[in-house]
Amino acid sequence: MDDLLTATEAAELLHLHVKRVQALARDGKLPAIRYGRKWLFPRNRLLQLPAGATPAARRTAGVDISARNQLRGTIVALALDGVMAEVRIRIGDQELVSIITRSSAERLGLREGVEVLAVIKSTEVMIAREAGGG
Repeated sequence: MDDLLTATEAAELLHLHVKRVQALARDGKLPAIRYGRKWLFPRNRLLQLPAGATPAARRTAGVDISARNQLRGTIVALALDGVMAEVRIRIGDQELVSIITRSSAERLGLREGVEVLAVIKSTEVMIAREAGGG
């Protein structure tokens, strides 16, 4: 018998708001069973969502992010130290470094070779030129 989760438990597992989980169930975008007025979610079917699990499910479910600067790349190095993680991402012929919490890196399942999306959100952009560049 499959272990069934409430909408609240499914939301916690998927790192989504409970109302979003219920809407995805109504739209048929998450595996769920309607029981009276409640939704129940088979745990092992939620855990079998595509690679990257919830990020992929969220993207196909129509969740967008306001940041326009999104760069797709591949993790080339990951250094975990205490509560922080340094993530090096290869984007084309460039490398981007991001410092995030270790728990976020672990929750996302980050490791070398994994494709990720770097989302850059900033209120300030600096422009530079090499010295003597006519």
